[in-house]
Amino acid sequence: MPMTHASETTNAKNGDTTQSTHGDRRSHEEHRPLEGRQPHDELLSTAGLPSWLDPVVHAAQTVQPLQLSRFLPPESGAGRQSAVLILFGEGEKGPEMLLMERAGSLRSHAGQPSFPGGALDPEDGDPQGEGPLRAALREAEEETGLDPRGVQLFAELPRLFIPVSDFVVTPVLGWWRTPTPVGVVDPNETARVFTVPVADLTDPANRATAVHPSGHHGPAFLVESALVWGFTAGVIDRILHFAGWERPWDRSRQVPLDWRA
Repeated sequence: MPMTHASETTNAKNGDTTQSTHGDRRSHEEHRPLEGRQPHDELLSTAGLPSWLDPVVHAAQTVQPLQLSRFLPPESGAGRQSAVLILFGEGEKGPEMLLMERAGSLRSHAGQPSFPGGALDPEDGDPQGEGPLRAALREAEEETGLDPRGVQLFAELPRLFIPVSDFVVTPVLGWWRTPTPVGVVDPNETARVFTVPVADLTDPANRATAVHPSGHHGPAFLVESALVWGFTAGVIDRILHFAGWERPWDRSRQVPLDWRA
């Protein structure tokens, strides 16, 4: 189910801050305390991140769950624990994000562009601890073939809920410190793997509002010959907003979805 906008509590900066800063690294670890720091956070590090990720780090440290979505995990603890990897890299056009397109034969969210990710396995560990971090890397390796040794995890966003599939999702943020080749590993799960420049995601010409026949409205991106909508677009939209990367765009521009979506 697509995510909806919660009430916005910060003002987005309108400037495009996605210029390439290859080679610009911090020389030491940030020691600012993270809200809700947990024992498993030794697997997270902000050391040596490129400076253009600073706004994303700050957003991850300060954003509240309802600022991301009105769909939050059930208080009962029900739901399938899962995680996605939101991986930032640097390509020819500057900062970019890794996405994939789910196979059309899958039972849930078939054919949709998404972040790599999936349900936690027992070997991933505690869902309330390091489990989501390990699951995000494992699923990304299984779905895209990336080498997790080249990924530096630096933050988690609050857990969110996808009612249509009963997933409780932990978005895990990573820096692709050492990029490795990626592609479709299992065609039964993944149709294609691709990267999207952040500059394209912030380009107003690539933004629209997706309209589902049920009446739901949510953010959408038309990039890399794909329509990114639903949960994935909602998270990207909020990251762009709270990182101050969002540029004014025409929210009245609509893209209709069909009942199969």
